[in-house]
Amino acid sequence: MNTVPDLQLPSLPEVTLRALEACHRDDNYRAISEIVSSDTALVVRILALANSALYGPTPGIRSIDQALMRLGTQRFKTLILTVALRQILFDLGGGAWQQLRDFWRHALTTALTARALATLTRYPEADEAFMLGMLHNIGELIAIKTPDIEARQEFMNRQSEIAADLVTSWGLGSMAADAMRYQQALPSELRDAGHLVKVIGLATRLALSDSAGIAAAGTMFGLSEDLIREVNRRINHDVSRMAESMGIPLINSYSAEPGSEQLRETVLQQAIAQQALGFADLAGTGGAILAETVGSLTLITGLPVLCFGLEDDSLVLLSGTAGDNPRLAVCAQAGGSALTEAFTSGRLTSLGGRVPNVLDNQLLSLLRTPSLTAVPVITGDCCLGVFVMGTDGKIPDRTADLVRLFIQQLSAVLQDKNPTLEISTDDADLDRQIALEKLHRQVHEISNPLTIIRQYIHQLKSRLSDPEMQKELDVVRDELDRASNLLLQLNHTNAGDISDGTADLNTEVSSLARVLEDSLFSNGNLNLNLLLCNTPTFVDAGPPTTRQILINLVRNAAESMFETGGTVTIKTLAPVWQGHRNWVEMIVTDTGTGIPESLRETLFTPGKTTKGKGHSGLGLSIVKQLVDDMEGIIACHTGQEGTTFRLLLPAASLEHTKTD
Repeated sequence: MNTVPDLQLPSLPEVTLRALEACHRDDNYRAISEIVSSDTALVVRILALANSALYGPTPGIRSIDQALMRLGTQRFKTLILTVALRQILFDLGGGAWQQLRDFWRHALTTALTARALATLTRYPEADEAFMLGMLHNIGELIAIKTPDIEARQEFMNRQSEIAADLVTSWGLGSMAADAMRYQQALPSELRDAGHLVKVIGLATRLALSDSAGIAAAGTMFGLSEDLIREVNRRINHDVSRMAESMGIPLINSYSAEPGSEQLRETVLQQAIAQQALGFADLAGTGGAILAETVGSLTLITGLPVLCFGLEDDSLVLLSGTAGDNPRLAVCAQAGGSALTEAFTSGRLTSLGGRVPNVLDNQLLSLLRTPSLTAVPVITGDCCLGVFVMGTDGKIPDRTADLVRLFIQQLSAVLQDKNPTLEISTDDADLDRQIALEKLHRQVHEISNPLTIIRQYIHQLKSRLSDPEMQKELDVVRDELDRASNLLLQLNHTNAGDISDGTADLNTEVSSLARVLEDSLFSNGNLNLNLLLCNTPTFVDAGPPTTRQILINLVRNAAESMFETGGTVTIKTLAPVWQGHRNWVEMIVTDTGTGIPESLRETLFTPGKTTKGKGHSGLGLSIVKQLVDDMEGIIACHTGQEGTTFRLLLPAASLEHTKTD
């Protein structure tokens, strides 16, 4: 029996379908990565390719994000389509599909548990722990697709060895292989094992709610039973949320047929669109390719089509399938027609029930149909042309899906012909997306100190003789310095890490309180209450980081109560001993009406906000990222009585505070 398994493994059809749909929608790489990372078979196929000799001599890709960087999004999406094509060929029995559903849930639970343990115990590669959690029981996945009973049992018996051989073949190192090899060792045998081995061994037990595993979390890492049970609860919630988003039932019996049927239809549409595009001559320039593909679009839709290409500032009729094509050129600027609106907006535009203008009527006459739909061809940031399809008023959903797939594939062809066009299909674009996300976060952060400074200086104008002025001006100066540093970071990617150094949390809270009381809390109906402990509160992060966290949390709390009024309380506690290390605890509580249930699932996700127009919703996502970067822990409790954020920030060592 081969030690490295056949990698053509089954996935739940719902997962493959969602991954395929995310690729077709051109979702950002993080969204695609999250879906793919939830499925062992997809993880195996992608990591196997990324670690192969095809992509250079250096193996060691340990996560789907790293694989995406190495493969590039276009190869990545092609691989997803290939996996989807193979997926529809799997013919498992009903019982096997049920086993596959249970396998999916257990593998994802183990992976999330491994990542949580890695974070709590300060293992530096949490993504590696997650990936090994996904792969730990790959032998069971192979067994599910194996018809022979004896061979199936052999795979089950050897799953630790199979997983170890697999990660070894990828060049992930001896520690990763040992984590797989000794995953079933008793907790008593793992006490003095390597960190990663202990993380995976404990995760496999905690994923099964094993009582010995819960006890072992204390002896191995000093993690309390209450903490582990809370981790289990949160992970079970996350798995249920993921399953719900993909349409996978976890409680009732599972049938793969609905998902498989939908996947087959999606793959078939993809194949039809690809085949139709192949009928056209794609050897010419962009305009020639557009003109050539009109017949292909008519072939898959059964509708008459006109093709307009961009020449200088005009849309010129290049070809059509509705009869004779007159010489027709129109201004590309929006003038009220469906054609120009589709071009300028970059969106599919139907005539619908609106009154057609003169150009619309001309096109309807050429198409000999009662209505029309204009479909732009977008490549990167450029619209190269527009297809105008004649309709009877409405395009069936399946036809619309085919058109969308056809246009996406045509756009990819045009990009290959002109690589100077900007399009999200290469590794460089991944870097650009990451850089843009970082830029948005930095710009958002600039608004916080500048808002405080602007409001505070107004207050200072009437208080120039105040004896506390020097201290307050120092605070203002620090905030100005922080804003300047953030602006510099926009232009210099090698700027120093703002998390370097240490900060006294109580000092930062007291300093900012003076400013905040004169700005955010200047209204009579808002109060700021400080409950600071008397023990040292030095944290392992610089003052800018602690201020960013504080300002975002307090500002969110205050702005949520501007109309109703209330109290924001900041409380500190130190030292807090947990997981064999010291922490400083900070609690920020408000007396508002709580966070709406619709936002709780995506609380730390950029773009979600309760503050309305003009707010980006980045604040809490920035807080979460800063806390994660300093290897801290953040939790939220919310209800009708208000919202509480509880943070555990790593305490700075005595030696560290003396040298700073």
